[in-house]
Amino acid sequence: MAISALGLNLIYGYTGQFSLGHAAFFGIGAYTSALITHLIPANVFVVLPIGLIAGTAAAGTIAFLIGLPILRLKSDYLGIATLGFGMIMNVLFKNSDKLIPLMGGAAGMRGISKLTTLPWVFSFLILTVIVLRNLIYSGVGRALLSIREDELAAESVGINTTSYKTLGFVIGCMIAGLAGGLYAHLYNYLNPDNFDFLKSIDVLLIVVIGGMGSISGTVLAAIGWALLLEGLRIVLPSAFQEWRMVIYPLILIIFMLIRPSGAMGGTEFNFIKSKEYRR
Repeated sequence: MAISALGLNLIYGYTGQFSLGHAAFFGIGAYTSALITHLIPANVFVVLPIGLIAGTAAAGTIAFLIGLPILRLKSDYLGIATLGFGMIMNVLFKNSDKLIPLMGGAAGMRGISKLTTLPWVFSFLILTVIVLRNLIYSGVGRALLSIREDELAAESVGINTTSYKTLGFVIGCMIAGLAGGLYAHLYNYLNPDNFDFLKSIDVLLIVVIGGMGSISGTVLAAIGWALLLEGLRIVLPSAFQEWRMVIYPLILIIFMLIRPSGAMGGTEFNFIKSKEYRR
């Protein structure tokens, strides 16, 4: 979840592009990776990286193809367009067995090799943080931030906003594809309902709670959100489990009233900042 949220943070938090279809790219990475590892059985240190690369590339390619037309839209219109794409992909996942029987369609894809372990996840999380940190403090990152702050002003100083928005969108979706590949090999089963609109909302909540434009906040919020979900499931008696769906929104409302800018408020831990920004 943290890796996927970091990808959305690049799109929404740093570039200012409102996306509600992030779960679709998460699903593309998951299904692509699962198919590759099923077709190429081999040692885990060989087949898992191949599957993850394939899932990341597939998510990035599709993001580029749909990003060219829809990224010309702004604010709510872009959100609606990405939401529509996510719904289309969910329908395609549910009917995928008509084209590729192995994907299982609405019944889900079974028999996936369980290759993902904590060291793999931790390693790719650290890698994602390093890549994003270096990107944000580069010239490309400055261009993305300028687009978020004022797209018209960015265009006036010669920044090709369409190209940079597409680049940020593609990289963010590739990160979601990577997260999807890791998710697919954590379980032995993929269900299309795991990649619906609500999954996109979960990731969006993590970005907002952590603080838009904050790598540190996104990671902390993802960990906190997971602990909250599991904590309430363990603590609450079985007769009150359904009340979790009431407690979650209440906690979110209270948090947004107390800290509307998010946990980190767009700031970073000192070791993530570039040297010139450290105090």
